[in-house]
Amino acid sequence: MNKKIKTSSCSIRPLLVCLPIMFGWSALDATHCQAKVVLPHFVTDSMVVQQKSKWEIVGKASGQMVKITPSWNGKTITTKTNQDGTFCTYINTPRAGGPYTITFDDGDKLTLHDVYSGEVWLCSGQSNMEMPVGGWGKVMNYKEEIANAHHPEIRMLQIKKQIGYSPAEDTEVNMGGWRSCSPTTVENFSSIAYFYAREMSAKLGVHVGVIDCTWGGTPAEAWTSYNGVASVAGFETETKLLSANNFNAEKINSDYEHSARLWTEQAKAMGSEFDCSRYNESLPSMPIPELWEQSVLPDFNGIVYMQQRINIPSEWVGKPISLHLGMIDDEDVTYFNGEKIAEGSGYNVYRSYTVPAHLVKAGEAVITVRVTDYEGGGGIYGETDSIYAQQGDKKISLCGNWKYRVASDFSKLPRKPISPQSSSFPTVLYNAMLHPLHTLPIKGVLWYQGCANVGRAAQYALLFKRLITDWRTLWKNKELPFYFVQLAAYLQPQEIQPESEWAALRQAQAEALSLNNTAMAVAIDVGNPNDIHPKNKQEVARRLSLIALHNSYGKKDIVDKAPQMIKHEIMGNNATLQFDGNIHTDGNTPTGFIVRNENGEWKHPSAIIVNNKNIIKINSDEVITAMKYNWADYPNGNLRGETGLPIAPFSVEK
Repeated sequence: MNKKIKTSSCSIRPLLVCLPIMFGWSALDATHCQAKVVLPHFVTDSMVVQQKSKWEIVGKASGQMVKITPSWNGKTITTKTNQDGTFCTYINTPRAGGPYTITFDDGDKLTLHDVYSGEVWLCSGQSNMEMPVGGWGKVMNYKEEIANAHHPEIRMLQIKKQIGYSPAEDTEVNMGGWRSCSPTTVENFSSIAYFYAREMSAKLGVHVGVIDCTWGGTPAEAWTSYNGVASVAGFETETKLLSANNFNAEKINSDYEHSARLWTEQAKAMGSEFDCSRYNESLPSMPIPELWEQSVLPDFNGIVYMQQRINIPSEWVGKPISLHLGMIDDEDVTYFNGEKIAEGSGYNVYRSYTVPAHLVKAGEAVITVRVTDYEGGGGIYGETDSIYAQQGDKKISLCGNWKYRVASDFSKLPRKPISPQSSSFPTVLYNAMLHPLHTLPIKGVLWYQGCANVGRAAQYALLFKRLITDWRTLWKNKELPFYFVQLAAYLQPQEIQPESEWAALRQAQAEALSLNNTAMAVAIDVGNPNDIHPKNKQEVARRLSLIALHNSYGKKDIVDKAPQMIKHEIMGNNATLQFDGNIHTDGNTPTGFIVRNENGEWKHPSAIIVNNKNIIKINSDEVITAMKYNWADYPNGNLRGETGLPIAPFSVEK
């Protein structure tokens, strides 16, 4: 169902450039609409509509007129259909309550049942928002959480993963549409969305609808409109690819294939010559199995020759040998004593090759693998028992230290073109998954994303603001609440890490707080150095609920954030920080601070809380020129407010 519906002008948003809107109905829907009204896939039984709002209803009918009758007032609205059968009108939703029905009549009646009016929140982002209660996520106490998830007052809608090059007006959904929360429906649903809805329903006493619109591993630009992305430097290649091909999928992908082929040819041509027949003892080593980013080649994309040697037992001579090389990210060419025996591709594909019998001779044999890595992790990896040579029932392990030589560094090339079929391509998720939902009134947005943009903090600072503005424009609400989660701590702790890319991205996220009606849930303290998906999603959701209750529902007695630094003074070897509330460390000495001296060196200072209140004194052995708090991939800061919420990371200059 790739085609989209066309509606009257009330559902079409003005764009800054001319973009084709995807319209139409699938063949299935077109057949079905000969019998009765057809509605977008996200308008179904058991849905929650945002209370006291103006709801834009679009659809297609076989008759010239459509009558819409909601049971909350019994008043019938009549609207005309366009020549193509589409219609668009608005209805006002009541205050929280239900269940209601909504009847659509074009000569044949279609009725939505079990509809409630309440609070609706859109939950979006990458894998930490997608992370389900069970399934691949398995949050803290997941078995108990699933078993106890009997909450008919919570309704859930999950958007199907899909991409598009132009803004669509309908989108596919999972589970058949809106579903009441139960152990069956919640298991593979966004855990943060569910736990948030549970908190909000209990506090507000109304039905809560949550929309799971997520895709793991996706960057912010994929969730941003064409105009939004085009206004940020760094996406010129992708936006040109879209516009130059008039947003036509076939032309876009054909153009990409051509440019990707040229790039690949150039990249492979950079690989220097290497003697695959001789084991080079003088080369450096790397451990196998392990991605090279985790050991000797951090953040490296390119071509690397890798070598291991084995002694051929006499009984193997003249017999074929099977080589098992685990998984190789992304491509490989494998040689045995200088003779090419195989090629492979696919980062998650196990490599099993055969060495022809005539190549198997007595003595030392050299295995050489030319590994090409285009992005992400690179090298030979997998389980230790998947990397070995075998003849008959005898195996020789190939694990251990392999010699290597870098043949080509792709950072010296122009950036590799991004496939437009990738979920990371700019605009594709905004178009296909988000844009269609604009006809549904929502209370606000919850957002958890950023990992995929680590390393591009400066760009993200602007991009994220563009994304928020985009979404508010889409819903015609400049003050639409937009609450987001700051990245949790991740990766191995380091004593001092002033250049942390994760810390920089957190700061870029925080810059969005300059926009009205935004708020940030700090999650720095719930991270895991070994797991990018920390399990305590209950606490993250609780913190988001505090923000919403305080800011969107006027419950000012609820504390939604920790104290913030409002003033700092650096004088010589000392610094003073003042916060807008009392600071606590559970009686321990404050940790997480680093200071920079006049030589540009960063060190740990001493720190104390003055009179157990809102002032922190920093002392150093040298003159202080700058200071950072909780500034690392995985920092150890312990500052909290009186309610236990953590102080957000920050950085100040003299």
